[in-house]
Formats: sequence, structure tokens, C-alpha cells
Amino acid sequence: MISQPEQLLPGTRRALLHHIATAQSEGRAPSLVAAVQREGQVVWSGSRSCVDGHAPDSDTQFRVGSLTKTFTAVLVLRLRDEGLLNLDDPLEKHLPGTGVGDVTVHQLLGHSAGLAAESPGPWWERTPGTLRPGLTDVLGEQARVHTPGHRHHYSNPGYTLLGSLVERVRGTSWEQVLRSEILEPLGMHRTGTQPEAPHAGGWAVHPWADVMLPEPAEDLGLMAPAGQLWSTTHDLLRFAAFLTEGDDRVLCVDSVEEMRVPAAPAGSDAWQSGYGLGLQVVRDGDRTLFGHTGSLPGFLAALWISVEDNVAAVALTNTTSGPAIGEVAAGLVGIVAEAEPRIPEPWRPVPEAEADAELLALTGPWYWGTRANVLRLAPNGGLELTPMHGAGRGARFVAGDDGAWTGLDGYYEGEVLRVVRNGDGSVNHLDLGSFVFTREPYDPASAVPGGVDEGGWRGLGD
Repeated sequence: MISQPEQLLPGTRRALLHHIATAQSEGRAPSLVAAVQREGQVVWSGSRSCVDGHAPDSDTQFRVGSLTKTFTAVLVLRLRDEGLLNLDDPLEKHLPGTGVGDVTVHQLLGHSAGLAAESPGPWWERTPGTLRPGLTDVLGEQARVHTPGHRHHYSNPGYTLLGSLVERVRGTSWEQVLRSEILEPLGMHRTGTQPEAPHAGGWAVHPWADVMLPEPAEDLGLMAPAGQLWSTTHDLLRFAAFLTEGDDRVLCVDSVEEMRVPAAPAGSDAWQSGYGLGLQVVRDGDRTLFGHTGSLPGFLAALWISVEDNVAAVALTNTTSGPAIGEVAAGLVGIVAEAEPRIPEPWRPVPEAEADAELLALTGPWYWGTRANVLRLAPNGGLELTPMHGAGRGARFVAGDDGAWTGLDGYYEGEVLRVVRNGDGSVNHLDLGSFVFTREPYDPASAVPGGVDEGGWRGLGD
């Protein structure tokens, strides 16, 4: 039986409503709609409008701008998972003739291909895509502004190239691939490239007077994979659930987690934000959020997810500028996570069949020189190495077929941990990327590089 979502407390609900009401009022937005999901279930939604009785709801479409890029990135990773391309492939291998074919698929996904941020004029977000009928029109004569692979530089034309890559490999339109491979499997029936009623109209609000101007809603043509989509809070929270736990009909959880890993060096604020593969990653206080923001003339959007809290929030508004929509959505996550912290699952021992005595014997203290570390069994059958005291190098490890273990994260990501045994089968030491870990500091019975002084440990002599 599927359990019903636990309702939020009245105080939390009021705080959420106050949060978006303040954002709509102070941000001078024609309308604003938002929703929060906890543990995969929608637990709150709310909206505000400048017209009494016409507030949007969870089924009202808004344009979501660059949130579209996350969908395009998922389609590319599906091609990778099917073996149709590698992320290190040069673009030219699959989409020849662009003039920038030496950049890699990975660089395009993470905005490190060195391409310009925008297409050459006229302003592509407010003009028809028919003005840019080919990729050469999208890229222009000065497509590169940085050396590929050296830094993060956000690029809308880069995601246009990825959309064309999807079309070339699949042999059909980006829109059709999107619908059949993401929207239909996830039940996102109110998401698409064109608005369908009920939908909001886009507005520009005068910066110094309380008057408005309607914004055009152009079809972006080739640049659609960078920002064309319309969606609802209900549909975007379905997408958030997928981005949290994966869905084998679309993309496995390992590939979804890969999207969250920063893909390129960021600027001086790297500690504050980064960009993975189609996903923004930001720090909000002590909380890490991933998702994406979006903007097009007349619209602002944001979707943020905290995996640790299992809370997601989306906020949509129909104004060119006004509310800091990314902060609005992040604030919704923070309100729920802090007012009603996630209840931890009960501790349970592993099933008896998973209690491996040989692995259990490896747990406990290990010393790299004199630095104390602890090796633990992870709940998923892996190993976890952490410093015994304070900060230091550590990682989680997964077993390979040859008895070795490969680092999953941290300093030792990709490095190999091997258990080195004596002739009688007992453990002599651990070898981690040539570093020797012993049961005692500089254990003379172990193969410590450089050897151990025969005089042993000693105090200060006279």
C-alpha cells in the first residue's frame, strides 16, 4: 500500500505562504506559483497574483527557460549509457561541420567548451528562431571566447549543439526524443515546447513605476534545447523526483548522480557554486542544492533539490525581472528542512547473508605513517576510509572483480585500494595508490617503503 504524504505543520505552511507572498509583493511580479515536495510526495503548493481570483495553480504552465538544459543533458547521457557515444568524444565525430568540432561532449555539457555565452544578434530570446536557420547562424563568426577545457563559461549555443547532436544520433527531432524518452515515461503531460492552456502570459514590469508591458513568446528554433520548454510546478516536481532517485526508464541513479558532480573549474566563488552535467550545484548555508534556474523575457523559474533532506521546491513567475527566483525556491527548501527535519531511518544490522567475516576483519584503525584512519563497512557492501581525527583524505570504495577496490569520491576517487597478504593469507597492509596503510604506526612487520629504523620508537636521549 502506498502511504499518504505526511502533512506539513500549520506553522510551516504559513511560513511557506509568507515566503512567496513577500517575494511576489516585493519583487513586483504579476503572479508567482510554487510547490514543495518531500520524500517524493507533494506536500505544499501556493500562489499569489496581482489579479484577484486569477492566481495560477499547479497545472498552470510557465516558461522555464534554461531549466530546459537539464532535460537536454539527460538525453545526451542516455546516448552515452546506450553506448552510442562517449562523453570524451569530440563533437565532430557525431555532428560534423560545426567549425568547433574539437570540443568534447563533456565540455559542452558542463559549459567548459569555451563557446560564447550567447548567439550573435539580434537578441535571440526575443526574436524568431527562423532568423537563425543553421548552426553557423547560432554560433556566428566568433564562436570561441576561451580555450576549451580551461574554465566554466556558460553557453547557450553550446546546448544548441547538444540538441542537434541528439537529433543527429537519434535520427529525429529533439522535441520528439524529449517527449518519448523523458516526458512520457515520467508522466509529464503538461510540459512541452509550446504553451497549452492554462498558461501564464509573460510581462515586463517597469523598474520605476507600477506598469507592465507584454513580452513576446517566440519559438526559439534551433536554440530550443537551451531554453524552449513550458511546464508546471506539478510536472517539475515529477522531474525533481527523477533527479533525486533516478528512473531506469529514463536514466539510472548512477548517471543521475554523475550529473551533480562539478564538471569544470569554476570562478573565484567555486566554494559557493558549480556546474555539473546539465545541473547547477550551489551551497545555501550548510545545505547543498542541485537543480537549475531559468529565465526568458517574461518568465523566471527555479528548481532546487536537497538530497540530504529529500526536499525539492519549484518556483515560477511571469516577469522578466523582479523576484530573485533562485533564492525563493532555495528558501522554500530551507523552510521545510529546518522547521521539520527529516526523520532518520531506524538503524538496522545488515542481513545475515551480507555479514562477510573477511571484510569485517579489515575494519578498524589503519595508519598511513603516523596518521590514524578508520576503515568501515558501508551499508551497500562497500568500504569507507576516513580520518580518525579532524579533516583529511578519505573516500568510499566499491569492490571490483579482481578483489581490488576503487575509490568513488574524495581524494582517492578512481584510485585502487588493494589488500596485500602474507604467505599464510593474513593481511600485511593495505596499498592505496602506492601509499601503505598498516595496523600500527610504521609497523616493522609490514612492507613500509623506506623501511623502519631497527631501534624502534624512543624518547629523547641525554
